[in-house]
Amino acid sequence: MSGILDTVNLRTQMVGQNRLELLLFALETDQVYGINVFKVREVLQCPKLTEVPRQTTSVKGMAHIRGETIPVLDLSEAVGRSGIPKDEHQQCFLIVAEYNTRTLAFLVRKVDRILNTHWDQIMAPPAEIGVENYLTAVFEYEDRLIEILDVEQILADLYPMHTNVSEEIATQEMKSKAKEYQILCVDDSSVARNQMQRSLEDLGVKVTTCNNGKIAWDMLNKLSENGNDVTELFLMVISDIEMPEMDGYTLAAMIREDPRMDKMHIVLHSSLSGGFNVSMVKKVGADGFLAKFNPDDLASVVIDRIKKLEQRL
Repeated sequence: MSGILDTVNLRTQMVGQNRLELLLFALETDQVYGINVFKVREVLQCPKLTEVPRQTTSVKGMAHIRGETIPVLDLSEAVGRSGIPKDEHQQCFLIVAEYNTRTLAFLVRKVDRILNTHWDQIMAPPAEIGVENYLTAVFEYEDRLIEILDVEQILADLYPMHTNVSEEIATQEMKSKAKEYQILCVDDSSVARNQMQRSLEDLGVKVTTCNNGKIAWDMLNKLSENGNDVTELFLMVISDIEMPEMDGYTLAAMIREDPRMDKMHIVLHSSLSGGFNVSMVKKVGADGFLAKFNPDDLASVVIDRIKKLEQRL
C-alpha cells in the first residue's frame, strides 16, 4: 500500500501510446473498479472531514489537503449504493483527482494496486446493460471483471452543467456560417458527447459522434476508401484522450500518418490534467488541446478554425 501512496504522483506524469495505468480500488463490495492514474493527483488515508451544513448529496464534507480545501465525494453513495458510515471514514482512503478543471476527492473503502495495460484491452460495456448506468468501460484481469466508472456522468448528475454558447460568441452571423460545416466528435462518455453535441449544434454546426477512437478511425478509413475527402467532409475532429480500444493520442497519430487525411484539423479534448498534454499534442501531430468542459471555449475553437479557413479563400 505504501508503494501506491508514494508513487501515484510520479506515475501521473507518464503517458504512452495507447497505454494507460489504472488505479484499482473497491467500494462496499468485492467488485474491483478502476480509474485512470493520469487523472489522479494523490491517494491518502482519509483525514477528519469538515462537515458541510445541510449537505444532502453524496458529498460528505471537505478535506484540507496541502493548503487546499477539497470536497469529498462518497463514491459508493454516488453510484446508488450504501454510503460508508461516518465513523468509518478515517479507515478509508481518498483518491484526489481532477475532472473538468474541478478537483475532488473520492472516498473509497480500499485501494488495491496500479495496473499497467493498453487501451485496446479495455472494452466498452455490453450494450445489453442499457445506457442508464455509470460504467464507461470494462476490463478482464486475473479472471475478474474490472469496471471503469464514468466519473464524468457521476459529476454531471451531481453538478449539472449548462451547454449553451453565449450570444457574444454564437452571433447570428457566425451561426449562419457555421451551418456549412460538420464536426466529428469522439468520446466514450455519453454525457461528454451530449455536452459537445448540444453546444456545437447551438453554434449551428452539424455534429457526427463516435464512441471511441477505433470507431472513429474505422469510419474515416471507410469514407476514404470510398473516395471521400474526409478533410472536406469534416471541419475538424475533436477527440477525447482516454477511450477504450483506441485512445485519442493514437487516433490523432494514425490520422496524421495517413496521406489521405493527414491535413485533418485535430483538437484533443479531455478532462485530463497535467503539463504532459502540451508535449503529447505536439508529439502526435494534433493541432491543439482543449480542457473539458466550457461551451464558450469549445465554440471559440471552432469559430477560430472557420475564420482561418475563410481567410484562405
